[in-house]
Amino acid sequence: MAPRRGADIEPEEPQLGGLVFNEPLSWRAGKPIPTGELLRRLDTLATELREMDQEETDKDSLTNVAKELAGQNLLGHKDKGVRAFTACCLVDVLKICAPDAPFTPTQLKDIFTLFITSTLPALSDPSHAYNTQHKYVLVSLAEVKSIVLLCDIPNSDPLIIHLFTNFFDTISGSSKSSTGEEISRDVQYNMTQILVTLVDEAQSLPAEAVDVIVAQFLRASTPGGKKGEAPDEKQSTLLLKELPEAYNMAKTICNACPEKMARYISQYFNDVIMDVSGDATKTNGHRRKSDVAPDSDDEDVPSGPTESDMIELRKAHKLLRELWRASAPVLQNVIPQLEAELSAENIQLRLLATETLGDIISGIGAAGPPPPPIMDPAAYPPAKLDDSSPPPANENILTTPSSPQSFAQTHPGVYQSFMGRKNDKSAVIRAGWTTAIGRILVTSGGGIGLSSHEESALVKGLGEKLSDADEKVRLAAVKAVGEFSFRDVIAKLAPNGSVSKSGSVLCTLADRARDRKHAVRIEGMTTLGRIWGVAAGEIAAGNEAVNDALGGIPTKIFDAFYANDKDLNVLLDHVMFEQLIPLGYPPAKAKGKAVNGDSQVNGDGPFDADKIRTERILLVVKCLDAKSRKAFFALQGRQPTFSKVLEQFLKRCEEFNGGVMEEDSQGIKNKLDTCVKWFADLLPDPLRSIHDLHKYAKLHDRRSYQLLRFMIAPASDFNTVYKAFKEFQKRIQSAAGAPAGLLDTFIPIIYRSAHLVYNRSHQPVILQYARTDDKELGATAHMVMQEISDKHPLIFEASVNELCKSLQEQAPSEKKPNLPGSVDTLKALASFAKSPQNKIPKDRKFVSTLLGFAKYGTPPKAAKYAVSILMSSTDRKEMHTKDLLDYATRDWEYGGDHYLTKLATICQLTLLDPKTSEDSSDEILDITTQQILLRTRTPKFGEDEAWQSDEQLDEELQAKCWALKTLVNRLRTTTDPETAKKLAIPVYKLLNALIVKNGELSKQADTPSHHKSRLRLLAAQQMLKVCTNKMFDEFVSPVEFNRLSFVAQDATPEVRRGFIEKLQKYIVKGKLSNRFLTIIFLTAFEPMNDFRTSIMTWIRSRVKVCHDAKNKVFESVFPRLIHLLAHHPDYSPSPEELQDHGRYLLYYVTTVASEDNLALIYKYAERVKQARDALSGSDSENIYVLSDLAQALIKKWEEKRGWSMQTWPTKVGMPVGLFSGLPSHEVAQEIAEKNYLPEEMDNLLDDLVRNADKKIRVRILPSPS
Repeated sequence: MAPRRGADIEPEEPQLGGLVFNEPLSWRAGKPIPTGELLRRLDTLATELREMDQEETDKDSLTNVAKELAGQNLLGHKDKGVRAFTACCLVDVLKICAPDAPFTPTQLKDIFTLFITSTLPALSDPSHAYNTQHKYVLVSLAEVKSIVLLCDIPNSDPLIIHLFTNFFDTISGSSKSSTGEEISRDVQYNMTQILVTLVDEAQSLPAEAVDVIVAQFLRASTPGGKKGEAPDEKQSTLLLKELPEAYNMAKTICNACPEKMARYISQYFNDVIMDVSGDATKTNGHRRKSDVAPDSDDEDVPSGPTESDMIELRKAHKLLRELWRASAPVLQNVIPQLEAELSAENIQLRLLATETLGDIISGIGAAGPPPPPIMDPAAYPPAKLDDSSPPPANENILTTPSSPQSFAQTHPGVYQSFMGRKNDKSAVIRAGWTTAIGRILVTSGGGIGLSSHEESALVKGLGEKLSDADEKVRLAAVKAVGEFSFRDVIAKLAPNGSVSKSGSVLCTLADRARDRKHAVRIEGMTTLGRIWGVAAGEIAAGNEAVNDALGGIPTKIFDAFYANDKDLNVLLDHVMFEQLIPLGYPPAKAKGKAVNGDSQVNGDGPFDADKIRTERILLVVKCLDAKSRKAFFALQGRQPTFSKVLEQFLKRCEEFNGGVMEEDSQGIKNKLDTCVKWFADLLPDPLRSIHDLHKYAKLHDRRSYQLLRFMIAPASDFNTVYKAFKEFQKRIQSAAGAPAGLLDTFIPIIYRSAHLVYNRSHQPVILQYARTDDKELGATAHMVMQEISDKHPLIFEASVNELCKSLQEQAPSEKKPNLPGSVDTLKALASFAKSPQNKIPKDRKFVSTLLGFAKYGTPPKAAKYAVSILMSSTDRKEMHTKDLLDYATRDWEYGGDHYLTKLATICQLTLLDPKTSEDSSDEILDITTQQILLRTRTPKFGEDEAWQSDEQLDEELQAKCWALKTLVNRLRTTTDPETAKKLAIPVYKLLNALIVKNGELSKQADTPSHHKSRLRLLAAQQMLKVCTNKMFDEFVSPVEFNRLSFVAQDATPEVRRGFIEKLQKYIVKGKLSNRFLTIIFLTAFEPMNDFRTSIMTWIRSRVKVCHDAKNKVFESVFPRLIHLLAHHPDYSPSPEELQDHGRYLLYYVTTVASEDNLALIYKYAERVKQARDALSGSDSENIYVLSDLAQALIKKWEEKRGWSMQTWPTKVGMPVGLFSGLPSHEVAQEIAEKNYLPEEMDNLLDDLVRNADKKIRVRILPSPS
């Protein structure tokens, strides 16, 4: 019956349920319960306990069962099932009775021993029959946290250690009972939770347990993460996409209990680091006297840690790297210890700390840095900055840089201490620091990112280390830059300045291409070339940012050519054909790819390897400045000579026949030795080269002979050359008797001999670019085409017919002008026409085309080149000359139709057909002198510019230049001495007047300044050209020669450069007499440092050539230089002026003198005082003053260099015409004994020699008013 509404009800206390199970689980000795029955009872008990609720269960009812379950009969039963069910029952009892376990401490220890040594280890075998029971125990211990009872058990450390060890072994698959089957995720999770609970609840963990946790991070240093298992290279990319499970477990523990783990890990590293480094971390500043190399004999240096100590330290520091990546907070107490190591006395400790902190900041772990970026200059399509697809990620998660937080912001003090290592006294530390900051920049601080201030400081530090005094540091800095990807170079280094900006990282890197240490040079130039090779695609595409930053790299590389160093030249060969213009570019496999918009050449067209490669060649040339372009062309210009010598070498090898010769064996060996020596003299290690080339001759590999012939044959296309090169490499590498370095010796020879740049495959493409100016490469293509026609006519021959056909299509007429590009084509054909075997067409149509250019071509140079081609190819030379002269001179009028073209035609005909031209000499003289040179039509402005470029020249100045050249050409072609002398008088008078009067011919002095400077330069150059003929050289008096010499000091830079460069050209070709060498030394005060440096390099190069040829020409011109300086307009006996003249002499000594020839130079200086100045009206005392000045300087230079100068044993002669004999012995004695130098000169000369390497002050001749 229901209670009435509102009636009071007495609440009843709930009745707690008790355990129903009452079957015995224990037995007396000798009367055991059968295992099957025992298993049934335990299963029943486990089922009932599992269903019981802690709040609704009478805990006292579990007392008997608990006692029986804790008995040794069950805990130590031999059956696995019994132990498994017992464990299930026990964890439920612990759950129901929590927090008070119904067991004694001894029983608890026995129970957890069962769990830890039997039940939980069995989880390593998921296929175990009782795996469900094992997992139940694990889950219960994790969820109920019964595991904390382990902390209350006395002497439980061994169990805790065993638990940690077993769990990590199980997870990693290295447990003894492991079957290799993967552990399920829930098991991994619960194991982790148990360990987290233990760490969190335990008052302290055993040190061994901490060791086990920390050791898991070392699994990151081996792919796969399994202890003792070698990585499978084929599977490594699969294994490393995720972190090892044991690693993740340790990471979770650290992150879940950061404060406690920080304490444990701090103690761990304190035990390792401080025990080893203890006394070595005493600091006393940045640079210490005890900071010496590890192999120093200094007894005061602390002995430092032993090798075994260092092994432990390296292991500990490797762990630090990984711990930062996994759980940075646990290192909060360890990082200060690292800072202490940064100031350790011992270099090894300091280096280890520097490297470790660098990697920590970079997020680099125990597995090491990520693999270097793919920087392949031969890749096609080339790299693009705006590529929508990101760069390929590092698939190995262990080597992917990852930092959880910014180190610089978390530990600013330690970061600053780390940055301070850049000034460490030890080069080893500075090198390690440099490598570290390179990684920080590349990884952007472990992916966290760097502030603009941090990045700027790091980039600046990298730049400083590129210029470090120690080569190890410079090398480390270059290698650090080499680890940058293309994107990193543009994003991180380019903002610091382009490769052309002095002081920038990229510019300093370029300087390393000419480092004084060869190892740095190799790395520097190779890195520089590789960067440009990868960036070539963007440069070709017109990316201004990339072009501004990196476009100057080829110039920097080819400038190394002027160092005239054999090692550097071989390196230049390698970089040119392996980085800038890789022989494998574009790779053949690119044919299988769809050529898309990334193509730098073909757009969406078909794949054309020759066109792609040719554009790369043209792009390199386009990026060069004038000086480096000359170097590039010079490198290609040596190919014909090298190929001829190589062909001779191959013939001698065939005659040598591997050492088996039937007759004239000695003669054959001598011829072979001559070829070998020729190559060896041009390679860095002559002895090794001679040995290797002789070994090659003994190999007598006929196939390799043929391969080399394929490479040097003008008829071989590039594909043939490249395949022959690859096969040659393989044959030499596999040849049984080949020495190890044979290929290293041969490759530079092949690079210099083979048709790699100027190849018949490239020629049609060059011609195409010259005609179309596609990609703005037209001008470059014309330059290259000109070089090929001039130096490689056999290659150029393939394009002659097509070029001639294009000229016919562009031929001008009286009403129709030619295309601007025609002049370059004509210039190339004119160079080719100089070859006796030229195959220029002689048909009427082409001759008519040339006549059209000679009459109407623009600019006037087109007519000049057309006449040159016509004269070398036509069979009716006299007729065409007469017709053209009649046309050009008839009614010639300044400003008339094609009047400049007519002048150019007259000029060239005067040179090439002087006999026929002589009939029109009166008309020619009237046009050139009366109508052009002696008249001024362009008005002179108050302050007009001193110089105009070739493109800016007005028509009157062009006309005067053609007129002057015509008069000189008329003189040059005269062979009769009497006629030549007669014609030379007015021409020399004209040229000297232009030189002396500053280019002014008008009596009214109304010639514009830019006219005068151009005419002055042209007059000086034409005088040099005339003097290339010995007969005309003798007509130039010493006074006229002196006037010509001083053009080298003209006030206008373009005049000085144009004159000196023309002088150098003629000297190199051996066309000028020795006296012209003296002019080059007047550049001592050249204000343009780059130009002056290049001149000094040129002088030293020529001195070396003469020295190798045992020619004393540079020494013999020293008296001529003294005589020239004695007649210098600035000469004065005052000490200050004499000091300046001393600079000229010292300039000569620093570029010419060596310990071997110093005595001869001194002998010439002495010899000057034994003669008189032969020029009439000259004061001989000037040459005596300079003679004493030269002798004093030479002695001081000898002292500075530490040389020992002996007396020159033989007599030396003096230049005839400049010096004459003394009247008597008494006069000679008086002159010899007198010192003509002022007393104060000694101190002035000391200063001069002491500061010989310092920057000089500018000194140029003033322009005449």
